[in-house]
Amino acid sequence: MPRDDFEYPFPFEKLRETMEPTARRKDSNAMRVMKFGGTSVGNATAIDRTVRILTDAYRQDSRLVAVVSAMSGVTNQLIAAAQAAAEGDEQAAATLQRELVERHREVAAELIPTSARLEATVHRLTELATRCARLVESVHVLRDLSPRALDWIVSFGERMSAVLIAAVLEERGVAATAVDSDKVIVTDDQFGSANPLLDETRARAEATLVPLLEAGKLPVVTGFFGATPKGAVTTLGRGGSDFSASILAHALDADEVWIWTDVDGVMTADPRLVPSARTLPAISFAEATELAYFGAKVIHPRTMQPAAERGIPIWIKNTFNPEHPGTRIGPDTSSNGSVVKAITAIPGVSVITVEGSGFLSVADVTARVFETVGRTGVNVYMVFQASSQHSLGFVVRRADASKVLRALEREFELDLLKGRVARIWEEPGMAIVAVVGAGMRGTPGVAGRVFGTLGQHRINIVAIAQGSSELNISFVIREDEVARAVPAIHDAFGLGGSAGERSAGS
Repeated sequence: MPRDDFEYPFPFEKLRETMEPTARRKDSNAMRVMKFGGTSVGNATAIDRTVRILTDAYRQDSRLVAVVSAMSGVTNQLIAAAQAAAEGDEQAAATLQRELVERHREVAAELIPTSARLEATVHRLTELATRCARLVESVHVLRDLSPRALDWIVSFGERMSAVLIAAVLEERGVAATAVDSDKVIVTDDQFGSANPLLDETRARAEATLVPLLEAGKLPVVTGFFGATPKGAVTTLGRGGSDFSASILAHALDADEVWIWTDVDGVMTADPRLVPSARTLPAISFAEATELAYFGAKVIHPRTMQPAAERGIPIWIKNTFNPEHPGTRIGPDTSSNGSVVKAITAIPGVSVITVEGSGFLSVADVTARVFETVGRTGVNVYMVFQASSQHSLGFVVRRADASKVLRALEREFELDLLKGRVARIWEEPGMAIVAVVGAGMRGTPGVAGRVFGTLGQHRINIVAIAQGSSELNISFVIREDEVARAVPAIHDAFGLGGSAGERSAGS
């Protein structure tokens, strides 16, 4: 239950003092975009914390835009209902409508004591749930769930969340207004994983959000989705709400983006593997991108692109531990005295190898391999080739390996028969480990230290890759060796912190 007497350990202005001031503008009228994820708006208690953070920030800065996700679990609920309707479930739409209204009404009743505002809020929430149910019913009638229809349906989680949070803010004396992001963020028509059209979005943001800010209002913008220039709703894919915040920061030329989540920041390693892992105070955009690509889940690589383009720092903050300074992600690439910043891992991958004499005589074999893989739509994490050029290997998710193998076997069917390609095979049960840090650039002996540590622990390396940027060293080992490899490297580079520096989340 939310507590009326709940207070943070110190007020917002002191929280700001724990952070490095923005280099873009240091006046009190700085523009900030704050995003709150599903766990930060997952229930009444979490929403109460989120609203208190926003209320304090608004009273201190006023130039503030909030971006909110759907309540935790709602997006999955919407997807499941749409799929069930497409498969013939006659009750899917009605059940969804009832459950959406009940869940949001329950939270509203806890947080909005004013009866008139509560009644108006529930009315708006019911209207949104009804609209969503009608779309699901259409899916049932047609027995067809297109990507376009699914994007439209799942957007209602964020729409309902924004209405609810804006109403609670109004109840606390903040001039808030819910804004649907399909009126602001303009994208292409890649339904399910749309790309923003930044120039068009800037124009929409100036027309829609700037007047609200100038009037002293706090826009509560739906995350996760936008719309094509013709108005078709599109979702932004994995990490979509974070991405929304970065897009809006770019469009508004904001000074900072704050991503409020359920962890203290970016960590030196997964604390489930390394109990001594600590939260990093600062990393560069490039380092964060490498970590995200190789398995760190705090922030998605796409999120950083719009902010990085304008040099806008991104802060990772914990809604449930707001006094923690968090992690600053910014343009600075200095090592801060640390050669290696963090270690991360991707389990559940397979190594696919194509081997044969054809690599020595047929120039286009490599091109054919990756053209074939590209047609499958499967992401390739790493590529490596034997020094003899007799084989080519690459790494994919284990779940995608069989699809890739079938495609390659079809492509090289004749080559296999004639012996130009000897075999194509999979090695499952592998993992990628990545050692990341800008300080590795130009520092001799880092690779030797990494691999020497692995050798001391009798961990065999299947493959190695290092990018030309020298920001990471990545390698493949057996999945069951990860629990020994990551802590060993973490200790070898002295990345551990004291108990007070460790985060509770991963």
